[in-house]
Amino acid sequence: MKTFNSLTRLTGRVVGLALIGSLMMVSIYAGADSHANSAKAQLEKSPRHGEWVKITTESGREVSAFIVFPEVKENAASVIVIHEIFGLTDWIRQVGDELAKAGFVAICPDFLSGMGPDGGGTDSFEGNSVRRAIRDLDPDQITADLKAVATYVRDLPSTTDVVAVSGFCWGGAQSFRFATNDDSLQAAFVFYGSPPDAAALGNITCPVYGFYGESDNRINSTIESTKEAAKSAGIIYDPVIYAGVGHGFLRRGMAADANEVQKSVTREAWERWVKLLSEE
Repeated sequence: MKTFNSLTRLTGRVVGLALIGSLMMVSIYAGADSHANSAKAQLEKSPRHGEWVKITTESGREVSAFIVFPEVKENAASVIVIHEIFGLTDWIRQVGDELAKAGFVAICPDFLSGMGPDGGGTDSFEGNSVRRAIRDLDPDQITADLKAVATYVRDLPSTTDVVAVSGFCWGGAQSFRFATNDDSLQAAFVFYGSPPDAAALGNITCPVYGFYGESDNRINSTIESTKEAAKSAGIIYDPVIYAGVGHGFLRRGMAADANEVQKSVTREAWERWVKLLSEE
């Protein structure tokens, strides 16, 4: 079984562990001013190249995605970032930008592409309608969208063939599920997302790394049974529970009004994430 970390060495180790400490400095500890700390403001200030792209699935469906490129000399590995139940927000794009800062190509698809009013995406929905729309998405369509995104980013001239998937909340569950449907992935990073059916775990061919908040028993109550099922299936499932925080802790810890515990845990989780993506 290939692992994301072993193949990442082929990229020339585009990111060193020395970058981990600086990764969070701008977006999390950038001062008290709320506007300066907003995701949109951080994106506007980013020196990295980000753009919107259109990706066509095998069925002809068009998926809109935001992609950010790192400032590196060699081809880079890629990370798919799956959004929360809130859709493709500026915060998700900020996460992509931070991953690019660490040396990876990050691509953030909008799974509501073409499904909103007048054929719009996430931005065209109002209020809770975006959550309802995401809950009603066809799982097969989500998988088809993800496969098209993975193929697109892998085929770019500036990337390697190394692609990992990550996601938050609803997206965390989808990243775990996608690992059961695509054997080309090198790793899956699940942020407080529910697991797929135990029977499907045997289809996973890459390591799965979990990030969970202590006060989130709705999700955490599934961890032990998932560990047992993963062990039986012979796959790597490495969950970590972070003390003092709950569901959605990464978003909360990156907010301008985050408390010290949230900031500390968020930094710890980011450090782990980047280390897993970059270590030998």
